[in-house]
Amino acid sequence: MTATQWMHKHRRSLLFLAFILAIGGIASAFSLPVSLFPNVSFPRVRVTLDAGDQPADQMVVRVTRPVEEAIRRVRGVREVRSTTSRGSAEINIGFDWGADMGRALLNVNAAIGEILPRLPSGVNVSAKRLDPTVFPILAYSLSSDTLTPSQLHDIAEFQLRPLLSGVTGVAQVDVQGGDVAEFHVNVDADKLRAQGLTFADLDHAVASAATIQAMGRLQDHYKLYLLLANNQPTTAKALGNIVLRAGAHGVLHLRDVATVSMGHQPQWVRTTADGHDAVLMQVYQQPSGNSVQIARDVKQRLANYRKQAPKGLHIANWYDQTQLVLGAAGSVRDAILIGIVLAGLVLFVFLRNARVILIALIVVPSTLAITVMLLNVLHMSFNMMTLGGMAAAVGLLIDDVIVMLEH
Repeated sequence: MTATQWMHKHRRSLLFLAFILAIGGIASAFSLPVSLFPNVSFPRVRVTLDAGDQPADQMVVRVTRPVEEAIRRVRGVREVRSTTSRGSAEINIGFDWGADMGRALLNVNAAIGEILPRLPSGVNVSAKRLDPTVFPILAYSLSSDTLTPSQLHDIAEFQLRPLLSGVTGVAQVDVQGGDVAEFHVNVDADKLRAQGLTFADLDHAVASAATIQAMGRLQDHYKLYLLLANNQPTTAKALGNIVLRAGAHGVLHLRDVATVSMGHQPQWVRTTADGHDAVLMQVYQQPSGNSVQIARDVKQRLANYRKQAPKGLHIANWYDQTQLVLGAAGSVRDAILIGIVLAGLVLFVFLRNARVILIALIVVPSTLAITVMLLNVLHMSFNMMTLGGMAAAVGLLIDDVIVMLEH
C-alpha cells in the first residue's frame, strides 16, 4: 500500500486530526508572544569598563590589556576586540555560532572577577550579551513646569522605576537625565594642615561616621527587633556636624575646616522633551517577553500612577516599538487575506470549479493555523520573520492544493 492509498483510506481520521490541530492553532494565537525580532542569541558579549578620568594610555596598560588577557582564557572565545578612550574601554568578545551564550556570559564574568582585584580601584565593569533585547521597546519622558530636575529624577528613580520593573516580561528600566543630588565639600587646606590632619584623615572620619550601625536587639514575647542607628547625613548641616576629632582641646567638626553645600552631579548630556528639561525612562524586555503585553501593562500602571502623581508632572510616550510590531502584523495579516481572495478569484476565472475554490479557501487558513500551533510548540513568537514566512507561503499552498486535486 502506497502512502497515497493509505492517506485516502484514513482520510476521515486525517481530516479530524487536521481540524483538531487547526483549532489548537487558533487557540495558541491568543497566547503566542509578539515581538519585532525573533529570540536570536548572537555569539557576542560586550564588556564595558569605566575607570573615571584615567588617560587612554594608562587605561590600555592597567585596565584593558589585563582584562583582555583574562578573557582570552575563557573556553570558546574566537576573537577579542577592544576600543579604549579616556576613562573607558569597550571589549567585544566573539564566540562560535551555536555556543551556549548563557554559560559563556557566566565564564566571562568569572574571568573578570578573578582579575578585578588587580585592577585600579574604582573600576566599574559590566558584561552583557548581544541580542535584540539590548534595545528598548518603550520610552517615556518626564517633564514639569513646577518640579525641579532633581525632583523629576527622584520620581523616575524611586517611584516609577520600581513600579515598571514589576511588570511581567520587563528586564530593566533605565533612567537618564535630571539632576542627581550630592554633597560638595570644599576643604580649606590651610585650616586642615593647622589642625594636624590630612585629606586621608578627613575621608576616613566622614566614611566612619556616615554609617548604619546595629545598636542591639529588643525581644518582645515571640518577636525579636533589631535596633539600627542611621547616621547617614541627609542635609548639608548634618554633614558639616560630623566630628573629625574630639579631645582635650575641644571638638573639631567638618564645618570648621571645610565648606559644605548641596549640589548635583556633573551632567555631560542634556535631555529635553518638547523644549523642556526632562528625564527619560527606557523599558527593556526579557528575551522571551511579549512586547505587546508589556506595553499594555506599562500603560495601565502609568495610568494608575497619574492619579497620585505630583501636580504639574507630565509623562509622555515618545517611543513605542509595539506600534511597529502591530503595524507589521496587520500588514502581513492583510497580505494573507488579500492573497487568499486573489487566489480564489484566479481559480474561479481559469478553472471555474467551485470545489477547487472551496478546498483552497479552507486549506490555506487551516494550514496557517496549524503553523501557529507549531510556533507555540517550538517556543517561537509572532515577529517579522515568522509572519513574513507565513505570508510568502500562501502562494505555495495554493499551488500545492491545485496539484493535489488534479492528481
